Amino acid sequence: MSTPSSRTFTPAPGGAGLGPMVRAQARMEARLMLRNGEQLLLAIVIPVIVLVGGVAAAGRLGSTFEGHAPVDLLTPGVLALAVMSTAFTSVAIATGFERRYGVIKLLGSSPLPRHGLLLGKVLALLNVVALQLVVLVVVALALGWEPSLADPVPTVLGVLLSVALGTAAFASLGLLVAGALRAEATLALANLVYLLLMAGGGVVLPTSTYGAAGGLIQWLPSGALGEAMRSALVHADIDGRSLLVLAAWAALGTLLTARTFRWE
Repeated sequence: MSTPSSRTFTPAPGGAGLGPMVRAQARMEARLMLRNGEQLLLAIVIPVIVLVGGVAAAGRLGSTFEGHAPVDLLTPGVLALAVMSTAFTSVAIATGFERRYGVIKLLGSSPLPRHGLLLGKVLALLNVVALQLVVLVVVALALGWEPSLADPVPTVLGVLLSVALGTAAFASLGLLVAGALRAEATLALANLVYLLLMAGGGVVLPTSTYGAAGGLIQWLPSGALGEAMRSALVHADIDGRSLLVLAAWAALGTLLTARTFRWE
């Protein structure tokens, strides 16, 4: 029988790789986002209310939008609103308070590298956006939504590109705000921008409904995302101009964030 002093303890051969650490971080980030009441309100409840309320109001008035049923034109816009609410507002607020309480600084000292932390945030964001879209699609179908499936390839490709580029654009802008301002200022500004873009940013309703201002609104990330989603789901077409606008905003936001973001 060996004595305690003669025992040899061999550690595991290396720590966890980047992939498992990023996935664990993403799961934690997603759970935190969904457990936060304000984040859940922005992510799911408000878009559902906008969709149901808009369809009900249009139904009572007996109105149509550009010859389409209200639910058919409002649904793509509300899907775009859901992407904006999570990718911009939720990311900005959560990151701002993580900076305030030193969470990001502590995570930066963990075995997870900083680029792994950002990858985890992005993966969590995409998971929450996917959950939002599933919930909204179910609600829209229950309201009678009939997406254009005459040519499914441009429809599916247009939606995927719109969601991916819209998420990238708004997430980069959300991180830009969170990395440059104090948490309280980030909270106020993120909510204000969200409300302004929801009401007048061309995300829920087509930019053509804003009259002369529509020409300017279509160059905003909100207007570009809304138009790209409507083009894919209403007209079964890929709106290349709107996608390029989103890509430009994503590149600009990423560049500015990389130069100005403060980790503590």
